[in-house]
Amino acid sequence: MPDAIFAHPRLAPVYDAFDGDRVDLDAYLRIADEFDARHVLDVGCGTGSLAILLARSGRQVTGVDPAAASLEVAASKPGAAAVTWLHGNATTLPGLSADIAVMTGNVAQVFLDDDDWSATLQGIRGALRDGGHLVFETRRPQRRAWEEWVLDTDPVTRNLPGIGEVERRMEVTRVALPYVSFRYTYTFASDGFSVESDSTLRFRSRAEVEQTLVTSGFTTIDVREAADRPGREYVFVARRTH
Repeated sequence: MPDAIFAHPRLAPVYDAFDGDRVDLDAYLRIADEFDARHVLDVGCGTGSLAILLARSGRQVTGVDPAAASLEVAASKPGAAAVTWLHGNATTLPGLSADIAVMTGNVAQVFLDDDDWSATLQGIRGALRDGGHLVFETRRPQRRAWEEWVLDTDPVTRNLPGIGEVERRMEVTRVALPYVSFRYTYTFASDGFSVESDSTLRFRSRAEVEQTLVTSGFTTIDVREAADRPGREYVFVARRTH
């Protein structure tokens, strides 16, 4: 089940307001250009920011996500009609013959179980054309991002049109490597409604990720820096090999 931050009907509409300016998405647009990708699959597309950006560049775009509330937000945005939205996950994808598949943000780290991660990679492989590419980012475990999160306790408030002020607080609830759990608490000033969203990420090493790619039918052709977060993340570029 997707986390409440993506699936709750009151949280999904405020997600973008707390997600920053998403300058990280420009790098994926450049990667799509680099590989001359005409059909892009956005796995875990959420509220559709990247999918719509890619579609505006004239590409065919398919976005898939298990959170119906997030897809509703995505479908309501300008330019959304140019994207094919699928409710599901990588294991439910049809054979799309996509040129490239992408996973941005923390998507690659939400698969906590080895079998779920393997099934996700194999599902993506099946949706790609022969020789198609997979590009995704994952936080470097050695950077120990959770140590910064523990200190980041100040509330963040946004004033949103039609919604009013919404406050978000974050706390790290458990560190049991390779798993790190945290909780966001959202409070709506208009009616005092408060809701918690619990999340857990798995921090896999570079070697672990590369091995799972091999066993799922991919070859890693490059491991890059995240342009907006150097030293903090790996960006894996892999090719479907068979």
